[in-house]
Amino acid sequence: MTLTLQYNGQTPIPVEVEGLTPDAVRGMSLPEIERFEIQHGNQKLPLKEFFQVSGEASDGRIEFCGDLSGVHWIGTGMTEGEIQVQGNAGRHVGSEMTGGAIYVDGDASDWVGGEMHGGLIHVRGRAGHLVGAAYRGSRRGMTGGTILVAGEVGNELGHTMRRGLIAVGSAGDVVGFNMIAGTILVFGDCGIRPGAAMSRGTLGFFGTRPPLLPTFRAAGRCRPVVMSLVMRQLEELKYRFDPAIKSAEFDLYHGDLIEGGRGEILMRV
Repeated sequence: MTLTLQYNGQTPIPVEVEGLTPDAVRGMSLPEIERFEIQHGNQKLPLKEFFQVSGEASDGRIEFCGDLSGVHWIGTGMTEGEIQVQGNAGRHVGSEMTGGAIYVDGDASDWVGGEMHGGLIHVRGRAGHLVGAAYRGSRRGMTGGTILVAGEVGNELGHTMRRGLIAVGSAGDVVGFNMIAGTILVFGDCGIRPGAAMSRGTLGFFGTRPPLLPTFRAAGRCRPVVMSLVMRQLEELKYRFDPAIKSAEFDLYHGDLIEGGRGEILMRV
């Protein structure tokens, strides 16, 4: 039976559940889980102060229910298992996770998959800024795994990304800023300065064609085989997109020339 956590908190102060992951509570009894300490502002309080706990944790699955937009760090650092959020979620969903899967049925706030190393995050609504990004001052952002967001996301998507796959409905400014490697796909609108300071990696724009910086140069038209493979992966993960993309042609650009010009941007024709 799945461990179910029904959020009953009514507080404007952030609630942080860092460390409450399937691997951390596996084997715990319900009373032990109810005593699991979480952060409420500058206080540590037992989980039962904010959640009604039911079910059991042996199957490695946790289901959060309710409006958790003020609950942060859900699934941070998780290594295995599955987390389902039946509603909205706060900041840092899946930050630094290395394995397992997180599904958010609503929207999520900033830092979804911040410095993520592996696993899957699928947000079926929207997400905030800095999805899959590096923390301020850090040398690397996302280094592995997959992040899928059905709707729009904010600015600095994939900031300093090193490896992995991100697919979103639409995005704000500076997608792939300082990108080291990996793949970012945007299926709708996109803001300004995509790929600024990228050294390697692939950006794919399948909706509107954002204006590029002058440090990118055209490299011809192509139909890359790798795109059909990536689209097949997205289909297997039940991510919805226009199937015509699988056979589309793309204009290829290389850049950022300031950083050596080994990155690539693909724009659907």
